[in-house]
Amino acid sequence: MNRILSKHGWVLLTAVVAQSLVMPLAVAADDGEKVQVAEMLPLVGQRSLVLDITEAASRGVMVGERGQILVSESRTDWRQVEGVPTRATLTAVAAQGDNVWAVGHDGMILHSADGGMSWTVQRSDPKREIDPDEEWDPRQGAPLLDVFFVSELEGFAIGAYSLLLKTEDGGQNWRRVSVGGTGEEEAMDETDELAEEEDWTFTEDDLVLEEEENPHLNAIARAPSGLMLMVGERGAAFRSRDGGDTWERIQLPYGGSMFGLLALGDQHFVAFGLRGHILETTDGGDTWETLDTDTELSLMGGAALQNGGFVVVGANGVVISRESAQADLVTGVFVNEERETPVLASVLPRGMRTFLVTGEKGIGQYEVKPAGS
Repeated sequence: MNRILSKHGWVLLTAVVAQSLVMPLAVAADDGEKVQVAEMLPLVGQRSLVLDITEAASRGVMVGERGQILVSESRTDWRQVEGVPTRATLTAVAAQGDNVWAVGHDGMILHSADGGMSWTVQRSDPKREIDPDEEWDPRQGAPLLDVFFVSELEGFAIGAYSLLLKTEDGGQNWRRVSVGGTGEEEAMDETDELAEEEDWTFTEDDLVLEEEENPHLNAIARAPSGLMLMVGERGAAFRSRDGGDTWERIQLPYGGSMFGLLALGDQHFVAFGLRGHILETTDGGDTWETLDTDTELSLMGGAALQNGGFVVVGANGVVISRESAQADLVTGVFVNEERETPVLASVLPRGMRTFLVTGEKGIGQYEVKPAGS
């Protein structure tokens, strides 16, 4: 996922696709306030931007632009859920049983207790006007970019400006957790200084400083041992050994952005991102190996397979997989029915060689060809 930060607010180009502007539809909530509802489209899922997909106990669930959520029991005939209470782009989705959470722009967190059939807002933090006397917190209104739940009660949501949220009651309450970058007070002081400047443009040095000290967090994963890692912009990576309450910064061998992270074993993780980079650790992040992918196409989404295997997808329909930790990488290209090779954002295994893929042109199915075929 490609992210660009402007000083007046967030511009999030996800999968290199610009979002179109639509007039919001609003309905009255129980408290009388107006709530935007996702737009219903006849071809959603076929041509719309779909950014993530997961399995609930009862059905598959996928999310994308304009608050659109789709479900399917068969994983073949997808239908859009009505009445989703947001028009914000939804970037990630996670499930524990039939409890499902989706996160996205405007700091949005949605929850479903019935496998994705109906949704409520657990958290919303849209950008708002700041009073001249009020301190500006850069995390206010920041998009959330990934979500992960350990159980039906304990979960994490991460996003821009090192925003990390944790819940221990299924999302009824979310609290901020500090990561190993600049503290919240320092971050607010820095952005206050920038806000006082007359020149409202970033210099190259400003951008580098911001990304190094408060990197945007793109992906989070937890090993069966309880060890947790996060990766983000400009090679930022963090590790927690205490269930996500405290984090330390760790070093990656590549300074570019990592967009995805998979836990493959107790100390075994794979991170992937810009220019075809896939990094692998088998010691919990102390050391990393750079895998030879033979591509410079950016990798956006992935899924873990059994025995140290994984599949990752990205730009120009690229699909890279291996069946086990000992197997070689296999690279292929997804081509849809229109003979296009769209940017792919996520993948859901349907077997060792068959995968559902989603991205800028909706959902499709990809099958890895056996070696030598």
